[in-house]
Amino acid sequence: MKKTKLGEFEELVLLTVAVLQENAYGVEIKRELEERLNERLSVGSIQSALKRMEEKGFLTSVFGESTRKRGGKRKRIYNATPYAHRVLQEMKDVRSRLWEAIPQPITTFQTL
Repeated sequence: MKKTKLGEFEELVLLTVAVLQENAYGVEIKRELEERLNERLSVGSIQSALKRMEEKGFLTSVFGESTRKRGGKRKRIYNATPYAHRVLQEMKDVRSRLWEAIPQPITTFQTL
């Protein structure tokens, strides 16, 4: 499979799926991201990102059981693929190396 880049929002959604594991479905992903980012998100933006990443091979999904609470509607539960975990690790490694490469600020000031 060719290497596919992730956008920032896709990366956040994918990381959230990996965190939530068997609880990774639309509404719960939205709740978790909103809590961690401290901002409101639309369900549509999350669903679009999930669909794109499933098409790219980062996610798989299955339908859970229908429940009375959801009016008989089944949840689509997402799972990060091994490919997704490899790409996330690569991205983490790149970011870590960049953070480590930032020069330390000079703490002494020269007077003129």
